Amino acid sequence: MRAPALSALNAPLLALRQFSAEFAHLPAPTLGVSTIFPDRLELSFHDDLSGFEAWRSALGILPSAVNYREQSGGRTRVLTAETGCADARVHLIGYADVPDGGGARSRQEAGR
Repeated sequence: MRAPALSALNAPLLALRQFSAEFAHLPAPTLGVSTIFPDRLELSFHDDLSGFEAWRSALGILPSAVNYREQSGGRTRVLTAETGCADARVHLIGYADVPDGGGARSRQEAGR
């Protein structure tokens, strides 16, 4: 199997170029571009949902379009949202610890 040419990634790379000019003031995300999903640009934010929210707002993604889930046994919040830009699918991901609150489950409860 032959590897695709770099031109196969034009859509996400063009979106990234546009973002670097238009949104240079926003927090820098971790970037993901892959030949597995050649039309997708992934912007991820680790331990900081404020970066996720800044980009969500700048890209015009409605709060109601954000998906929420938890992973790592309920210890990590994960926000995801998607939109289109310059023929690319832009996938936002935000990760943050779940705050340890008064309503937290005990280890015994979590194991049920």
